[in-house]
Amino acid sequence: MSDSDKPLIGIMLMLGFCIVAPIGDAVAKLLGTSVPLAQVVFVRFAVQVILLLPIVYLTKRKWRMSGMTLWLTFLRTLLHILGIAAMFTALIYLPLADAVAIAFVMPFFMLILGKYVLGEEVGSRRLMACIVGFIGTLLVVQPSFANVGWPALLPVFVAANFSVFMLVTRKIAKQTDPIGLQTVSGVMAVILMLPLLWLGPKLHIDALALITPNVAQWSLLLALGILGSMAHLLMTWSLRYAPSATVAPMQYLEIPFATLIGFVIFNDLPNPIATVGIVITMTAGLYIIMREGAIQRQLQTQALGQPAE
Repeated sequence: MSDSDKPLIGIMLMLGFCIVAPIGDAVAKLLGTSVPLAQVVFVRFAVQVILLLPIVYLTKRKWRMSGMTLWLTFLRTLLHILGIAAMFTALIYLPLADAVAIAFVMPFFMLILGKYVLGEEVGSRRLMACIVGFIGTLLVVQPSFANVGWPALLPVFVAANFSVFMLVTRKIAKQTDPIGLQTVSGVMAVILMLPLLWLGPKLHIDALALITPNVAQWSLLLALGILGSMAHLLMTWSLRYAPSATVAPMQYLEIPFATLIGFVIFNDLPNPIATVGIVITMTAGLYIIMREGAIQRQLQTQALGQPAE
């Protein structure tokens, strides 16, 4: 943990991400197959650019990039497109809570990658909390590949994808302005998606087709773009203030939020075993909050930069 890190701020920002992200997933699930996948992803990023570009211009934020930062931003954009496309596809076939829960092998992956790739400090207590949260996730998932088939594997791909995505974000978060980064990434995504939208109708690929959305579909598409932009701004800001190893276990709290949203919108309710898993994941996340608070108080009183456990 560096001297510039503020773990409690990073945790609170990640908590905001955990609330906003499943709402966006619910909107994507509502869209279902009524709008082709590529068009949904394109509008998602186009709305992001429309929202953030005026802010960057009016506030004169830093957005120009070069060298390794530019290439890492390009890699981040590719990962973002692939991850969102895979998750939106999974949501067509899986209940919201199940899709989110399966994807939550991600914090475990990210914790390990943060230690061995970025060399971040991962103490035994945080590692244990992440493992406990992972066990809770397994109780929530209860995957039935016999019933769902290959789409059940998509959230696993999402988990691996976004583990790398968040590590790349952490690598460039302190060298870039969050809004500037999201704006540049959105522009890159729109440019990358345009050839696919042009080729799709010619190749007669359903996922790359184009339709004229009705009013309800446009409303959902716009909401998806706004929520997605807000969620990833919160995530980017969180990584600016705290190491990935600190905020990774907090993401488990997205599962109970997704479960609640899934019940309210789709009338999906987890069974008793899944409910136990949700309680376990929430307990693990809340433990991290309390642990970080204790560490921060200790650092303030001792004025020492000791690594957190």
